[in-house]
Amino acid sequence: MGIKKRILIIYTGGTIGMVPGENGFVPKQGVLKKLLRGIYDLHRPDFPDWDLIEFSPVLDSSNIGVQDWNKIGRTIYEKYDLYDGFVVLHGTDTMAYSASALSFMLEGLNKPVIFTGSQIPLYLMRSDGMDNLVSSILVASSEEIAEVCLYFSGKLLRGNRSKKVSSDQFDAFDSPNYPHLAEAGITINYNVQFLRKKEERELRFCPFRELPIGVLSVFPGLNFKLFDEIIVDKLKGVVIEAFGAGNIPHPGDDELAEIGRRAYEKGTIITVCTQCQRGAVTLGAYEASRTLIDAGVVSGGDMTIEAAVTKLYYLYSCGHEKEKIKTLMEENLRGERTGRILQ
Repeated sequence: MGIKKRILIIYTGGTIGMVPGENGFVPKQGVLKKLLRGIYDLHRPDFPDWDLIEFSPVLDSSNIGVQDWNKIGRTIYEKYDLYDGFVVLHGTDTMAYSASALSFMLEGLNKPVIFTGSQIPLYLMRSDGMDNLVSSILVASSEEIAEVCLYFSGKLLRGNRSKKVSSDQFDAFDSPNYPHLAEAGITINYNVQFLRKKEERELRFCPFRELPIGVLSVFPGLNFKLFDEIIVDKLKGVVIEAFGAGNIPHPGDDELAEIGRRAYEKGTIITVCTQCQRGAVTLGAYEASRTLIDAGVVSGGDMTIEAAVTKLYYLYSCGHEKEKIKTLMEENLRGERTGRILQ
């Protein structure tokens, strides 16, 4: 038997460690540690060694924010040389956002960081948490993985390609625009051709700044003038969820194009993504989006909303000027979008 792998489990909160409270399920300090003692597989002699860090307070993931992303990233950065891989236990509602954020925040990552959780609390019968946790630790022990991933219900997904697709099924996540990195059946089968390659550089941690970034979903008849002041004067980054390949309603006066021009002059980057689960934005493919290109609006390609939002946080936090941010938003930095990979 070779040297056993060492895995750090970081518990942030979420359903997996929740118990009943006065107003519904809530995460409770210390509960998960007790539950893990009773899972036989975690203590088998042939299972990887693991340690647990429990954040305080433990949070429902709807309350996770920028400083929590920084806390997770900093913990991994500080413990990086002590462990072979990391498992982050997290609530499902914002797990895709956190996985995307960590993919950008941890530059030069050469070890697995696996996000997982559950749809049913671990203490309840039929919980999916046990398999998700045990399998995630095994994946985090793999030599194959050198990126931030999300494991759920037998599927390993690239973190910044993942989306929550169901609120009431065990199969809660998917990556509609990118193949699964692995499928877990009797064995865990890795799709090696789709994995990111290890980088020959040291890990660098880039914490995010608190920034005013917003998301606006378009709908028929939307009047962009109602959001003019917010977009131009209040926000540093905006992600627009557009129709189809990037089409925006404009009843003759190109409201968004004019707003985009003024916003870009003030240093605000507007990125257009699609409302469709599959496919990509192609600005200019239709007349309804052609004027946006000249206004400095960025095409989000096939990025998820989660990836686009956290990428904006990352690029602004790096201190780049607006021209550089615009260029990098359309580049593939961590496998988050189809296109040329920027080294």
